[in-house]
Amino acid sequence: MENNRNWAGNYRYGASALLVPETTEQVQEMVARGGRMRVLGTRHSFNGIADTAGSQISLQKLNRVKAVDRANNTVTVEAGIRYGELCRYLHEHGLALHNLASLPHISVAGAVATATHGSGVRNGNLATAVRAMEVIRADGEKLVFTRGQGDGDFDGAVVGLGGLGVVTAVTLDTIPAFQIRQHVYENLPLSRLRDHADAIFSSGYSVSLFTDWTAASFNQVWLKREWTAPAGAASETEPDFYGATPADADRHPVPGHTAENCSAQLGVPGPSYDRLPHFRMEFTPSAGEELQSEYFVPRAQAYEALCAIERLRERIAPLLYISEVRTIAEDKLWMSPCYGQDAVGIHFTWKPDWPSVRQLLPDIEAQLAPFRAKPHWAKLFTMAPERLQPLYAKLPDFRRLLRQCDPEGKFRNDFLETYIM
Repeated sequence: MENNRNWAGNYRYGASALLVPETTEQVQEMVARGGRMRVLGTRHSFNGIADTAGSQISLQKLNRVKAVDRANNTVTVEAGIRYGELCRYLHEHGLALHNLASLPHISVAGAVATATHGSGVRNGNLATAVRAMEVIRADGEKLVFTRGQGDGDFDGAVVGLGGLGVVTAVTLDTIPAFQIRQHVYENLPLSRLRDHADAIFSSGYSVSLFTDWTAASFNQVWLKREWTAPAGAASETEPDFYGATPADADRHPVPGHTAENCSAQLGVPGPSYDRLPHFRMEFTPSAGEELQSEYFVPRAQAYEALCAIERLRERIAPLLYISEVRTIAEDKLWMSPCYGQDAVGIHFTWKPDWPSVRQLLPDIEAQLAPFRAKPHWAKLFTMAPERLQPLYAKLPDFRRLLRQCDPEGKFRNDFLETYIM
């Protein structure tokens, strides 16, 4: 199969064919007559979660907005649409989504299925916006899960890890369009989080802390705040942010990289869809040679967890491009790492040296074990299944739902068999 790698180039898919349907009816036909299969999103997973020995289905041509329902404040989209395209459309209609990831290039269904997130102490991950979801089951029949209806399986289906079937359409909650201004501050000591973690993370609509772990401090704080002042009004920059000082120009999170591909900073207001992501939609991250890992810990233990990682910083720093720390609000979605808890995501963007990273990850996971850290489903980790599975209280119910929707295991793969089944 041509072009059989993920966008970062670290993973080669083993699928025998790539199917690219243009309609839901074509998806139904392909699924009904096909064997083992998995859905391939925008190739932003770093492990084998989207892989299969059978066929992969790409929904890249199912990328349209189907309907905007202003009475119920929702938008229904085909599953392959990317957030950058959807949110530009919503903004033109006076609407927005409550949260966005750092990249606007990822597909809605792929992000939802893996509990991918943005940031904010009051903002749930991207999957929490789902109001309804259309799934094509293994027999080709259409199944719809709707929040608040049925037997409660909706909360299990949303973060479905690709195991229920092919998600072909998603209905999302919307909110009125809003503006965000973004400031970057530099050199925040890690020690300031000991007494001020809640205040720091609550100081904006979305807050990101970046560190390369060369010191016990954060190189940058990206502070994104709502902007409601009249057009043309000045956007003040505080001279001090818990010991960090304002950047005097736009910054890239990775030291030494130019900021031209990053979202606008220096307090310049703009639409939320253009400020909440760290990177511009026009920049396509298809040549990024990097690896990614992420672990989620309870927000109340953020400082202690970061101090645990800091013990390894001399081993981490040489392998690292950058590490990002963000908050995510709790949710009720069974397989979300934020199920029942406000969380902090500790993200690592690694240099493309998998042998060395693979040797280091078990030690990071050991340091985070006291905090019951959960790995991001679509990123790199080495945690054993017997350690991961007890972290998910609703895992037995999720297994039941998988067997109910896909009794023959058409959509299961090595990843699901290992970590879920």
